Amino acid sequence: MSSMRQPFGEADVFVAGGGPAGLAAAIAARQKGFRVVAADVCRPPIEKPCGEGLMPDSVAALRKLGVSFSQSECFPFGGVRFWGSGAFVEARFPNSHGVGVRRRTLHESLVRRADEAGVMLLWGARVSGISGEGVVVDGQRIRCRWIIGADGENSAIRRWAGLDPATRFARRFGFRRHYCVQPWTDCVEVYWGSAGQVYITPVSGKEISVVVISRDRHFRIDEALASFPELRQRLERAEFDAERGAVSVSRRLRNVVRGNVALVGDGSGSVDAITGEGLCLAFRQAAALADALEAGNLAAYEAEHRRLLRRPALMARLMLLLDRFPALRHRALPALAAQPAIFSSLLAAHMAEQAATQLLMNGILPLGLRMLAAR
Repeated sequence: MSSMRQPFGEADVFVAGGGPAGLAAAIAARQKGFRVVAADVCRPPIEKPCGEGLMPDSVAALRKLGVSFSQSECFPFGGVRFWGSGAFVEARFPNSHGVGVRRRTLHESLVRRADEAGVMLLWGARVSGISGEGVVVDGQRIRCRWIIGADGENSAIRRWAGLDPATRFARRFGFRRHYCVQPWTDCVEVYWGSAGQVYITPVSGKEISVVVISRDRHFRIDEALASFPELRQRLERAEFDAERGAVSVSRRLRNVVRGNVALVGDGSGSVDAITGEGLCLAFRQAAALADALEAGNLAAYEAEHRRLLRRPALMARLMLLLDRFPALRHRALPALAAQPAIFSSLLAAHMAEQAATQLLMNGILPLGLRMLAAR
């Protein structure tokens, strides 16, 4: 891989950030034939606490980038299961599957693919400024036509480009552990408790990822498991690694493009981790941005970015209602358990396999009627 020890010339596209969003944007731009440089102050593999479940739409988006996983690197899952309020409900993916994969493994795969695609990768390199002509990296100026900010939630590129103002902002807190235990289901499980949610994602044939997300920054995994005795019993003798935390932010920006700068990934706005759609959004944004670069029209990316965010933001708001209002959750989960077809319809809408009108007619309205009938 390249380093900053040797000077080099111009690039068409400079990507600030070497996480999954930045690497996806770099790969997508290379697939269009652009000369691409990507830089990150960290060195791979870049780790981040997260749920580690890639929904089928994420897997499909990665496949278009040329990224896939071997059987030993991941665990295919076939659906989603909700537990809570004395009920459980499960929905299967009709024509595809998701994969549970360690964040480290995902990043390593994206790094390999970017290197194969011909992206110049600068690790341990600090971006210290931008201009209309390019960027400054470790004191060296790199001339480029476009600058892509993929440097995360606290994006410096966003701030330097004057794109910081947000129209909506909220946050919750997540913590993750890996447990050495054989998965007991091929579903991602979500346990709904009074203080937050516990997510169980198989990431191999002998390991699962356990994540708790809550509005309470002090709420931890052990405390969350105490609310679910059967789950705690499954895990009580298993070895586990250190608990790691992160912030789940919901942010909507007024704009993600200014001049020759465009934002992707969490730096461009984000939805709560309850959706599991953060990475898929980043991968789809990368493809849309590459199309816009090819057309020389960043305004087209701005419009497509807004469209891509609309459905996950709606689904996040709907699911967070269950988190915020216990009485609503206590009615909704048993109603879904009584009518699993409604849950299947909601999952299909979540994966963009149904139009918004179908979400209303096949999901929200039948669920509301079922809840009223159970009163």
